[in-house]
Amino acid sequence: MALNFNQYASEGNRFLKDYAKEMNLGDNTEKAGRILLSILHALRDIIPMQESLQFMAQLPMFLKGAYVHGWSSKKKKPRIKHMPEFIDLVRQHDGPAAVNDFEYSDEVAEQYIKTTFIYLRKYVSLGELEDIRASLPKELKSMVYSNLMF
Repeated sequence: MALNFNQYASEGNRFLKDYAKEMNLGDNTEKAGRILLSILHALRDIIPMQESLQFMAQLPMFLKGAYVHGWSSKKKKPRIKHMPEFIDLVRQHDGPAAVNDFEYSDEVAEQYIKTTFIYLRKYVSLGELEDIRASLPKELKSMVYSNLMF
């Protein structure tokens, strides 16, 4: 298998443009990228390692790299049980930009999270999303479940 990094970059840029539009961010791909990474990294923090590997296996190459960036398997998993806690974790991953990216609004953050799962359905099987949902605490299941039928 030959590596074609230009192709991965092109696909990644196209994905980010489409994702930004889906998120109603216009052409602000930088903001869209920060939001996407913060959601993916927060998800990675709370699901089991095996589930992360299965999820990542279905992602295209350009998203695999983003998903694993900064990942440490030795890091203790945070105990996140409710949506506001997950939103706080997403904001932590976004860093100082979270103030602007999520507009101090849990509703905006929750909508971004749900839209992200809808968008990722293009790459991730329904079965895998159901597995992720099953591994989430009861209060977080809706962030995946409500979007599975789309």
